[in-house]
Amino acid sequence: MNWVHPASRAKDAAEDGHAGRYVPLYEAKMGYFYDHRHAGYGARKGERGHRVLPQTGLREHRNPAFEITPHYWVPQAEVVRKVGNIADTPVFFGFRNIMSPTNGRTFICNLLPPWGVGNSMTLLSPRMGWADPRAACLVANLSSLPFDFICRQKAGGVNLNFFIVRQLPVLPPDFYGTDDVAFIASRVLELTYTTETMALFARGMGYGGAPFAWDVARRALLRAELDAWYARAYGLDRRQLEYILDPHDVMGTDYPSQTFRVLRKHEMATYGEYRTRRLVLAAYDRLECKN
Repeated sequence: MNWVHPASRAKDAAEDGHAGRYVPLYEAKMGYFYDHRHAGYGARKGERGHRVLPQTGLREHRNPAFEITPHYWVPQAEVVRKVGNIADTPVFFGFRNIMSPTNGRTFICNLLPPWGVGNSMTLLSPRMGWADPRAACLVANLSSLPFDFICRQKAGGVNLNFFIVRQLPVLPPDFYGTDDVAFIASRVLELTYTTETMALFARGMGYGGAPFAWDVARRALLRAELDAWYARAYGLDRRQLEYILDPHDVMGTDYPSQTFRVLRKHEMATYGEYRTRRLVLAAYDRLECKN
């Protein structure tokens, strides 16, 4: 393993004139939806520790210069050798291979800079390339609550194998009209481009400005609007969407099944309400009024 450096040697690697430039070796648990800085090893001080990483705080998220600390670093030349010119692959997109009943979601994916990626994450690449704004629709589709609900019906155990993912109903590129792409791509861009390391992705999307501010309330609203859009795209009426968000709203409190139990529990503890349910249904109603 002489091509990876533990975090404790990152400074030495960066200063080694013969080593060249090193980039993080990314692990799937470091990311979450629209957030490649979800968690890191910074607080571990070089220790690998348990499988759950300390999550990034609000102050760090609001700093566009902040990046998570990995446990290992790899030569950027190795990444280039695998994918070719970084300018042609300005961003990676992948999903976690391992599911857990303690997670709020089943299919967890995110965009990230073109770094080294470990085998806990499977990378996906749109055929049209990342310069095509329709590529953002793939990200939004796979990040949506309706898609996650479908995935839960198909997946079993803890391994999310690619043969399962290949069978999931992803909307094709020709499903989207010009207005659809504009609606989705603008929101994916704002949710994703919050740090300078994602600048190549933003430039490819035609945006030349500074990273967007990390605004928790606005990010929740943008994600809810995307969830609502995909609920309509999959043909769900409001009652069906209510069921997906929380079956008890439709079937009664004695109904034995739950859908996003962990997500609901987390939001009740954090916000005092099931915030996702409120925001998604409100966004769905707004879209229904426009059409």
